[in-house]
This record gives sequence, C-alpha cells and structure tokens, in this order.
Amino acid sequence: MVSKKVLIVYAHQSSGSFNSAAKDAAVEVLTAKGCAVEVSDLYAMTFKATATAEDITGKVKNADHFCYGEETKLAWEAGKLTADISEEQRKLTEADLVIFQFPMYWFTVPAIMKGWMDRVLTLGFAFTHEKRYSQGIFKDKKAMLSFTTGSQESMFSANGINGDMNVTLWPLQNGILHYCGFQVLAPQIFWAPSHVPSEARGIMLEGWRTRMQGLLGENPLAFTPLDCFDGEKGYQLKPEVHEKHAGKEFGLTVGIHLGKALPPNNQMKAGV
Repeated sequence: MVSKKVLIVYAHQSSGSFNSAAKDAAVEVLTAKGCAVEVSDLYAMTFKATATAEDITGKVKNADHFCYGEETKLAWEAGKLTADISEEQRKLTEADLVIFQFPMYWFTVPAIMKGWMDRVLTLGFAFTHEKRYSQGIFKDKKAMLSFTTGSQESMFSANGINGDMNVTLWPLQNGILHYCGFQVLAPQIFWAPSHVPSEARGIMLEGWRTRMQGLLGENPLAFTPLDCFDGEKGYQLKPEVHEKHAGKEFGLTVGIHLGKALPPNNQMKAGV
C-alpha cells in the first residue's frame, strides 16, 4: 500500500499555542499511521502574503495593466513563478490530504494563510474555467479546515450573535477549496479554547486524535455538482434540478438555497 501524503498549512505565531498543539497532534498521529506528513509553517517561513508582480521572475507580459491571474498563469506555464510559490505547489501536487490549521481571524483565515491561497492556488495550476468545482483539478485530493475560535459555539449558531457557522464557512469551503476541486472534509472546530480549563483543551485534542484515526476514509461534505448548472445560461441551476427539489423543505446547500431554509450543518457535517 502506497503511503498517503499529508500537507499541513499552519498559521500561528506561537509554538506554545493550542493551534501548535493541534498541528503537532496531527503530525504525530498521521505519521504513526504511516502517512508522510509535511508542514508549511507560514510564520516561521515568513511567507509573503501579498500577491504582486514580484511573484514572477523575469518580465511580465503587460506591466502597464498587470493582471495577477493571467500573469501568474503564464509564469506557471513557463516555470517562472518565484521559488516559494513553486515549492508550495510541489507540496500540494504531492499531497493526498491538505489540512489548514489556524486561529479564525475576523471570521476567516489569517492574512498570511489567505496569502498562501492567493499566491499558491494560481490560475492554470489550481483551476481553469473548465476545471473547477466538482470537475476541478484537485478532485482526487481531500482538504479540510482545522481551526480555533475566539467565540463560544452558541455564538456561532443560527440564533447566535455571530450567525450560523455554516454560513461563515461557505466562502472558504465552497469558494476556495471546492472551487479547486478538493473533496472537502468536515471542519475540525475547536470552540474558544482560550476560554476553557486546560482539562477541556485536553479533551478537545483527544477528540482530534481520535478523529484522525479514520480521517482519510471520511466522506466529504456535499456540494451541488457542476453539471447541475447550465453554463450557457450564466451557470444557473438547470430547471430539471430545480423542479426535483421544489417540494423539499431545505435548499441544496448553504449558498444554493433556492430561497428555502438552509440545510442544517451543510458545511459542518458530511451526509446532510
């Protein structure tokens, strides 16, 4: 049996943090299971967060009207992306599973991790107009978010002040991970570890360790397949798909809700 390769993209400044402990637990458990685990420690790497023309070696095609997506596509094809981007793309190409480990900042990933996504997931390498969503380039890979929150779980509920966590996760899990084709595993959410006793944090980590025993065999979250949309009509849901779900209580997904109630836990649990 070929060893599975795991890439952990990690963003926290402190080795004494809960995020660091979660990352270390993943490395330990997955390595013990025979996986080859590689970690991109973004702060330790002083990874550049800004997407600029400096990400391309040599001349760009149109310096007067620089378009990052088009220019990096050409640079990727010509092997002229900077070494830091090329190295992360190598890791990603080899990986069977990618885990993003981070503290949630302002309802999303920290800037340094968003910079990794902006700079590494380049046009051509990670997606094209034809190859995206369920037909995406990384459709044979799995990815997931593992993160800490500052707020307690009740605050991220449908009745909570922060709003439904399923809605918060939609742009990251659908708009970035699934867009590139990844099979998205349910997120690992550590609710407000800085506000609970050390014993509770230990229980959180133990739950993560237990989950990792079967992580690679988990089913992914459900997203509406690309072929359910009509590309010639602005990628609207095809009438026959719409009609099929007309009598259902819930919408298809958090984003494609058809004006109905959101399907419960659509971005947090597989099989719903």
